Amino acid sequence: MAYYRSELARIHHEAFGDYADLVGPGVVSRMSGFQRVLELGCGPGSLTRHLLSAGYEVIATDASPAMLDLAMEEVPEASPQLLVLPDDLIPMSEAIVAVGHVFNYLASEAEVERGLLAASASCGLLVTDMMDMSYVDSRQDPVEFYHEGDGWKLWTVNRLESRSRVVREMRIETAGGVTHETHVNVLVDVDEMASKMTATGLSVEVAAAFGDEELPAGFQVLQARRID
Repeated sequence: MAYYRSELARIHHEAFGDYADLVGPGVVSRMSGFQRVLELGCGPGSLTRHLLSAGYEVIATDASPAMLDLAMEEVPEASPQLLVLPDDLIPMSEAIVAVGHVFNYLASEAEVERGLLAASASCGLLVTDMMDMSYVDSRQDPVEFYHEGDGWKLWTVNRLESRSRVVREMRIETAGGVTHETHVNVLVDVDEMASKMTATGLSVEVAAAFGDEELPAGFQVLQARRID
């Protein structure tokens, strides 16, 4: 399933970069002690900018070619490149960060676990946010949103397909016409996932936030360190 094609990628860049600004300081603080950072799901480079400004050497990756085009415009120094989880080889790095519930976009809980373990094996520190099963407890079903910007309109309906799957159906209207995207997120028990990762020899921590910020209800931060 193709996520963030050109129309939605541009809208996301223009209208929804505030999440990276919210979590940026906390993410940067968790990278302390490392120099080279691999970013999974970099999008248009909103968080990448925070990491670069803090002095980190960043390699930015994403599964969306349209997002990579934007990242090449915004943060070319981060060498944006295509990387599709969970099958693509993840380059070795000192630390890996993934913000925007990147792993929840994988097709199943088994793929989420495989992606997390592959990333953890490729670095000394993995830091990511995840949508926990508790996400559904604070949500009504369905929930509708409308956003409008310069030359675009976006209608979104969020619904629960099951207790472990959230479906986001979007209708995008631009000067070029109307397009649609459907995004599916797999919810996991983050504490249970942390236990599975700990059993492989990793040191794993689950937190409510990256730093002092307040994440949306149902989001948690998972941090895994490789024990040498």
